[in-house]
Amino acid sequence: MKPPHHRLEQRKVRFDFADTPLHWVPGEPEASHIMNSLHLILPAGEFWFCRVYNKALPLVSDPLLAEDVRGFVRQEAQHARAHDSALKPYLERHGLDPTPVTAGIYRLFDKVLCDHPLGENRLSHSLQGWWLRQRVGLIAAVEHFTCVLGNWIITTRSLDQADPVMLDLLRWHGAEEVEHRCVAHDLHVHLGGSLLARWFYMVVACIALITLFSVGSASLMRQDPATSKRAGFLRHWRRLGARDKLPTPGSIGRAVLRYYQPGFHPHGEGDLAVALDYLERSPAARRAAAEPAP
Repeated sequence: MKPPHHRLEQRKVRFDFADTPLHWVPGEPEASHIMNSLHLILPAGEFWFCRVYNKALPLVSDPLLAEDVRGFVRQEAQHARAHDSALKPYLERHGLDPTPVTAGIYRLFDKVLCDHPLGENRLSHSLQGWWLRQRVGLIAAVEHFTCVLGNWIITTRSLDQADPVMLDLLRWHGAEEVEHRCVAHDLHVHLGGSLLARWFYMVVACIALITLFSVGSASLMRQDPATSKRAGFLRHWRRLGARDKLPTPGSIGRAVLRYYQPGFHPHGEGDLAVALDYLERSPAARRAAAEPAP
């Protein structure tokens, strides 16, 4: 039986990083910076998601899916703003410069993955429908990762002693990723995207995400004398995953393999009830909801 339709809402949040330490996971500077890479990657990436989905929305003929797409866009825009809000009052306050990474990431999304990466001409206009489906397929693969990571961050107990503000940011974001886990997949299928395309873009997403996390965390660690410079991202990930400070490489690998099952659908990823329970008690969401309207 098909589950009842769940309406996505944009939740107001406000985070105050004035007291957040640089190593917000106690005694784990490398874990802190690997997760801090999200602040460098996500604002540009999630605003790009919104632009692509706004292009796709007029092509959606299913009213419930169209509502889901609009809800997805509102949530992703809020995620982008929340992570962007951590740059100046958190990273820059601690003396770290995000621009060596953020400048390149904005170029990736604004120039390489834009509507007309090779310039506007007759050919590029004729390929707009195809190019839109490719980008939606890539987003579907990335959203599988964000759901898996989101489910880990809201269920792990190993970070409970971390800075409560940064942890709430990641858990609020992760819970909403679980909440809207089906939208990207359903949109790609609705637009005529194929199974083979989703499989191909999972390979692209794996390479892209490992590269972005490697570059982002290396940039932050180079600027922080307390971190180990000798190990690369993959070695840090394996070591920290063994202590549950990050999801293990094996758990991510199994999530990728699930994506390659012919009948895969993301409704089986994560637990919606657990995600909604966290969203009900997120300190940032409760604080923002209690503020008087301007």
